[in-house]
Order: sequence, then C-alpha cells, then structure tokens
Amino acid sequence: MIKVINVTSDANIGGAGKCILTFLKHYDKKRFDVTVIVPPKSLLIPEIKAAGGKYIEVDGISDKSLDIGGIKSLKKVFDNLKPDIVHAHAAMSARIAARFSGAKVIYTRHSVFDPPKKISKGIGKLINGAVNNFFADKIIAVAQAAKDNLIKTGVSEKKITVIKNGVDALRRYDSEKIKQIKSEYGINDEFVITIAARLTYVKGHTYILKAMRLLADEKRNFRLIIAGTGEYEGEIRKEISNLNLWDNVIAAGFVKDIEALNNITDLNLNFSFGTEATSLSLLEGMGLGIPAVVSDFGGNPGVIKDGENGFLVPVKDYKALFEKVKLVMDDGALYKELCRKSREIFENEFTAKRVTGLIEGVYDEVFAKRRK
Repeated sequence: MIKVINVTSDANIGGAGKCILTFLKHYDKKRFDVTVIVPPKSLLIPEIKAAGGKYIEVDGISDKSLDIGGIKSLKKVFDNLKPDIVHAHAAMSARIAARFSGAKVIYTRHSVFDPPKKISKGIGKLINGAVNNFFADKIIAVAQAAKDNLIKTGVSEKKITVIKNGVDALRRYDSEKIKQIKSEYGINDEFVITIAARLTYVKGHTYILKAMRLLADEKRNFRLIIAGTGEYEGEIRKEISNLNLWDNVIAAGFVKDIEALNNITDLNLNFSFGTEATSLSLLEGMGLGIPAVVSDFGGNPGVIKDGENGFLVPVKDYKALFEKVKLVMDDGALYKELCRKSREIFENEFTAKRVTGLIEGVYDEVFAKRRK
C-alpha cells in the first residue's frame, strides 16, 4: 500500500480543499493510505470526517505557503509517519519538509496568473526554476495555462502533468422542486444567468454587469444571480446601483446549496481576467448540462469549447459577452445542443472518478521511481 500525505495550508474551503475532498471520496482505499494535513481548526476538518478521511492538524501552516516553523512541524510529522509521497497543495513548507524527510514530492498548481518578470526573466527565472525543480518530483497543473505559467518561470516541462479538475455530478431536480427554488429567489419565468465566484476585481463582475445593462436595455426577461463573497462586494453593489440593475440582479452572497442554485440556472458565466484555472463552478454546471459564456483567459478554454458547450469571448469585452448571451437566449435549437454537449464533455473529461484515477496514476509513477 502506498502511503500518501496531502497537505493544504487553507484554513477555509477553497479550490484546493474541494479537490482534496473529491479525491477522498473516490480514491482506491485498497492501494493507497491517505492522510490530510490541515491548519488547526480548518473548515475542511468536518468535511474530511464526513468523507471518512484521516487528518492531522499542524501549526504554522495556516494560509502560509512558506514558514520556517511550519517546515519544522511538518518534518516531525513526516519523520514519524514516513510517507512514500507528500502531495502539497499551495504549501511550499510541505515540499521542503518532505524532501528532507526522504519522501517523494508532488505539487499541484491550482492557480493561473501571468507570472511577474522577477521570476520569469533572467536570474530570477533561473533561481525560481531551480528551487521548484528540486522540491518537486512531479507537478500537477490543473490547466494547460497553469503548465504554461510554470514553464515561463523556469520549471522543467518534463516534471509537469496536466490534470484538470473533476467534480461529482449534481442531481437534476424535478420541475416542481425547481419552481419552488425559483420562488425562494423571487424568480418566475425569467432566463437565469449565474456567476458563482469570489467577489474580487479580476473575476470580471464589473464587465458582466455592463453586459447585463445592455440586455436590460432591450427589455429582455432575465435575472443575473451573483453568488459569492469577497472584498469587492461593496464595489459590485455600487455598480449595480449605478447601472440601475437591481430589478435584474440578485446579489445572493455565500450560497451553501450549490446544487439548488445550478438547478435553476440556464446559463453560467465566468469572466475572469487575472486568475482562473479549471473552474469548479463551470464543471458543476456542465454536469447538469448547463452551458457557459466565458472569457478566453487561463483555464477557461480548457473547459468551454467555443461553439460546442458554450462560447469564449475576449477578456473585458462586455459587448462581445452581451452578444453571445443574447445568441444563447434567442436560439432555442442552439441552446438545446449546447446543453447536450455540456453534459457529454463533462462525462468524457471531468467526472470525479476519472480525475481521481489520473491522480492515482501520478502517485503510481512517482512511487515506482522511489523504489528504484
């Protein structure tokens, strides 16, 4: 049996945490012994318990990728448990501790962003590449764009494997339950558009709202649901007021019941322009056959195939966004085909079981090298 320790520095439940939880639900328990290391009182702990997983709380790693105290604490755990593989999620401390404890190291890159010049040019690139190549036997990039970012910063292409995220398919509700949920949101027969993302500037909410204003100017029957919280919430609310869109927009805040939200959604949006890997929100929608219109940034083109299960538009181009949303709303036959293709692509590429198997394959590969 291969002993694996996953390490996350997330005190809250972010994208990395969700990926760990998905893996815990589907991995082969006969071949792998998996433990998760989390910061003390992490919100992941109840979810790990619910999935039947093992966990250890370690001080000095909470929301910190690199911390000297965290390295020492983690090395003690690794020396005691003697894992074959340490799989780090945004946790450089874990990679360092694992290397000096004799374990093989896998690192998952969950984010996509244009790397700064200080680590993508000259001596900075050489140093960054040398450090990352030394402290990782294998790197999993959750999008092709994430792999491209890593290569730009000096990381060896040979070390990188692209494994896009996967999710469990949500349940499709019957018409009566959908009607009930819509009523709770104050929605009747409107076309429902959803953007589920952290409320930050780079997620593009401002440009989405400008596109919605154009839809409203045409007297179209729609509602936009903005699901999520974040530091940009005040600015978004101000923009809704400035554009006089409160009749068309629902600022839902944190939405716990994602399944219910997806069941009333006709079209998903993602308009990121600063950071985006493989959006879990888009995948959850695709599992129910919900198409999307998204920016052509980061990992979005790896999820949405233009003209098949949705449309790609240039970043910040809210007029192009408006045109594609309008097209989806107007062409019933096209919409039906986008829905069918969304479900098909999900089943072929993004199921939790399939992606878990790919990650297990990386574990097998790295473990085989450890035994040589």
